[in-house]
Amino acid sequence: MEPPDARAGLLWLTFLLSGYSGAQAELHVSVPPRVEVMRGEQVALDCTPREHPEHYVLEWFLVDGTGARHRLASVEPQGSEFLGTVHSPGRTPPYEVDSRGRLVIAKAQVGDGRDYVCVVKAGAAGTSEATSSVRVFATPEDTEVFPNKGTLSVMDQFAQEIATCSSNNGNPVPRITWYRNGQRLEVPLEVNQKGYMTIRTVREASGLYSLTSTLYLRLHKDDRDANFHCAAHYDLPSGQHGRLDSHTFRLTLHYPTEHVEFWVGSPSTTEGWVREGDAVQLLCQGDGSPSPEYSFFRQQGTQEEQLNLNLKGNLTLEGVHRSQSGIYGCRVEDYDADEEVQLVKKLKLHVAYLDPLELSAPEELFVFLNSSSTVVNCSARGLPSPTVRWTKDSVTLADGPMLSLHSVTFDSAGTYTCEASTPTVPLLSRTQSFQLIVQGAPELKPNEIMPKSGNSWTEGDEVMLTCSARGFPEPKLTWSQRGDTPAEPPFEGRGWMSSSLMVKVTSALSREGVSCEASNIHGKKGHVFHFGSVAPQTAQAGVAVMAVAVSVGLLLLVVAAFYCMRRKGRPGCCRRAEKGAPPAREPELSHSGPERPEHTGLLMGGPSGGGRGGSGGFGDEC
Repeated sequence: MEPPDARAGLLWLTFLLSGYSGAQAELHVSVPPRVEVMRGEQVALDCTPREHPEHYVLEWFLVDGTGARHRLASVEPQGSEFLGTVHSPGRTPPYEVDSRGRLVIAKAQVGDGRDYVCVVKAGAAGTSEATSSVRVFATPEDTEVFPNKGTLSVMDQFAQEIATCSSNNGNPVPRITWYRNGQRLEVPLEVNQKGYMTIRTVREASGLYSLTSTLYLRLHKDDRDANFHCAAHYDLPSGQHGRLDSHTFRLTLHYPTEHVEFWVGSPSTTEGWVREGDAVQLLCQGDGSPSPEYSFFRQQGTQEEQLNLNLKGNLTLEGVHRSQSGIYGCRVEDYDADEEVQLVKKLKLHVAYLDPLELSAPEELFVFLNSSSTVVNCSARGLPSPTVRWTKDSVTLADGPMLSLHSVTFDSAGTYTCEASTPTVPLLSRTQSFQLIVQGAPELKPNEIMPKSGNSWTEGDEVMLTCSARGFPEPKLTWSQRGDTPAEPPFEGRGWMSSSLMVKVTSALSREGVSCEASNIHGKKGHVFHFGSVAPQTAQAGVAVMAVAVSVGLLLLVVAAFYCMRRKGRPGCCRRAEKGAPPAREPELSHSGPERPEHTGLLMGGPSGGGRGGSGGFGDEC
């Protein structure tokens, strides 16, 4: 087999002879005109003769920036594959030609973005070439923005540097745009007073591009709350585009005060009242930046009493007193403000107060039962004028400072409260109470008693009697019978005391009754409990005794019958001897064998075996 160089020489000689013979024909080559890939991807450039000549040589050339060509490969088809020589001038990894004759560029870099020429030489069929342009795209790094950290004045009449935006290592060169509150800023590249931007492009050693843009704007007060950011726009294969936004930022601006506000902070009411004793805040706020100094003063006639100077715009009056009511002022120390701006504000402070209440009655007021009229006055002094009402057990009795009590009863006793408040100043209120004590003879309230069954009582029934009494001084409860419980307050309360007594109903008790009495120094009152007719108790005990006696008699009869059955051949057994006349003597029975004496004695009715006519047996023989 001949070496490849020899074969190529023979092929060139054939092409040369064919040219001299004047038998050249037109040849066409097909290549992709434009190939776009991302950096790091593989490129495969195809080159195919349309006429499919029988023999041809395929060569790949790289066109540099000056237009010069550099041969990369020279191959020819051998059967189903291409064989030849491949050159890689300084590229890693090197160029390759695959089995289909395609030029393979592995891990494409930005520098691979060139024109590649495919030349096909087919001898008599002619020579033809075509160019394929390769473009390598690279996504830039994240967009970075570096805002101006200084304080920018809105009073400057020219554009100031706002921020610098960077987009690094992209291909092709990215584009940078600026935004304010999400709206794109249309700023030119030419310097002017309103605003512009500058652009600087750097080609890195890697062949990638870095772009830097700086924004300049003339600022206004409205920019104090504006959000700025920038974005980098870049191209991708197949006509696609990408965008990378930076983070947003705000500017620190200096602008003069245009408006001043001065008000009473919490706690206060809509009418401007504050409570005496509270810590009151006076707040002053100007809209300038940075925050100016605030000077507080109190107006004393035509003079100003200086109180405080600070940067917070806050004056606190601890434990404010009614004497501190008056006119207070705030002055904003902003020397950049316009002369027409009102930098001094004033307000009037109203300190509300309510003095302790005074009652015309002592803490304990004693009145007699059924008193015709009692008047108590409640004096309330405060600002604004307070409203007064009287209550008892949370129930309103009267509106106003005067309380009148008529026809006093024991139910009138209790705690009476005077309440004073100022509706315009919440939580400013006072109360004062007195205890009404009603003196008088006791009132008595016995409980009703009912029989356990039916309409009458039965001898021996037990019943609990209860008496309740009230009065002042506290009454004493006594009973006509012993066994009562100590007096104690019942569940209903309201000054009532109760005492209970457990009794057993008898006929004598029914005739006499049971009485309870309540007494104190003002009198006494009693009540008698009656039981009416009392039915006798059923003789249940006699019936029980009779039943026991019958049971015992039956048991004795059973025992007697048992002993009679054990007597053999004894006529007249179990016939009871007549009282006082002993029966005829019966001959004694002989016993076969020894017999225990106690058995004989038991059967004979006595311990000695005789027992005849005795007083302790059943009779003669039994």
